[in-house]
Order: sequence, then structure tokens, then C-alpha cells
Amino acid sequence: MTVMQNYAELLFTDAVKAYQEQAGMRETYERIYSNRHRGPLDDDTIAFLSGSTSFYIATTGSNGWPYIQHRGGPAGFVKILGPDTIGFADYLGNRQFITRGNLDGSDRVSLFFMDYPRRARLKMLGEARMVDAASDPDLQDALAQDGQGPVERLMTIKIVARDWNCPKYILPRYTEEQVAQLIAPRLNELVEENQQLKARVAQLESGQSPAT
Repeated sequence: MTVMQNYAELLFTDAVKAYQEQAGMRETYERIYSNRHRGPLDDDTIAFLSGSTSFYIATTGSNGWPYIQHRGGPAGFVKILGPDTIGFADYLGNRQFITRGNLDGSDRVSLFFMDYPRRARLKMLGEARMVDAASDPDLQDALAQDGQGPVERLMTIKIVARDWNCPKYILPRYTEEQVAQLIAPRLNELVEENQQLKARVAQLESGQSPAT
């Protein structure tokens, strides 16, 4: 069975713990994170990642400066490659190659996914590998997304730790598709009601008694 590391054990350094202690939160976090999310990617997380259309990835350069890059695409562009591994195809961008250059020095990445409808955020730490698409045709086939153009690079990320956390300060947002799904039942009712009203108006205009 895949065993991931504890997110808090990796990010709660001694300096972080000292500030938590000052704020009176140290014991709370010890309890909350005692054995949190150590197993493989669960069904809920897999479903969310598979339907995601956007996320942010952070790397660190050789000079110590962090860099955050946005990645987006149609639902399904993030592929689940294993119980602890995800991947995506990298298409033509601005050709600055900052993320790729940073990965030459360290394969460690931080990923940030937003689930706006549920007001939640998924944070993951991982070890990334980026290669030219032509060097691995099988992986290219696995990660390619229809209608997105030629693939330049391929990235796979072994997830080391992950954490879902609180909805505080997250305002709900919805895609057009999500809005359509939310209002579909009520919209169907209104369409049916409108058709009935039109039929009654037509009967009145023709001098017929409306059906009761």
C-alpha cells in the first residue's frame, strides 16, 4: 500500500512550530495532523483532480527564489497515473522555461488546487519529472488531451504529501457548466410553465375556453 508522508511533518519546521506555540495553536495542529492523509490518493481526491481545469505549481530556482506558474486545460487534462502519481502534458507557452530550469536543480514542487464550489483547497507536495514529449511516446499518448495542439513536454509528479484544508475566505465560484447544472431543474420547470401559459393565451385569443 502506498504510504505518503505527513504534510505537517514536512512543512511545520521548528520556526513554524514556535509561532504556532505563541498563537496557542500548537496542540491543536498536533491533534489535527497526527495521522492525516498518509494513504494513496482517495476516490474523492481522484475525482476532483480528474475534473480540475486549473492549478498552480511552485518551484525554486538555484538562487533560492520561488516561482509559481499556472497550468490549465479542459477537465481531464490532469491524469491519474497511479495511487500517488499524477501527470499532465505541457503545451507551447511563452518559452521562458523557468519551471523546467528550476527542476534541473530540485525536483520538489508544491501544487495548489482550488475547489471553489465546495470552498476547499487541495495542497500537495511532490517530486516532479519533466521530459521532452518525443522522448517518451507512450507517456505522451497517456497525457495528451484532444484539441490542445502539439505536446512539447510531459510532466509527472509523485505526490509525497497532501492536505485538504479550510473554506475560510474562499468565495464560491462556478463554471458555466456548473451553473447550468445547478439551475437546470428550476429552468426546466420555468420552461414547462411558460409553455403552458402560452397555450392558455393562444386558447383565449382564439375564443376557446381554456382547459381546467
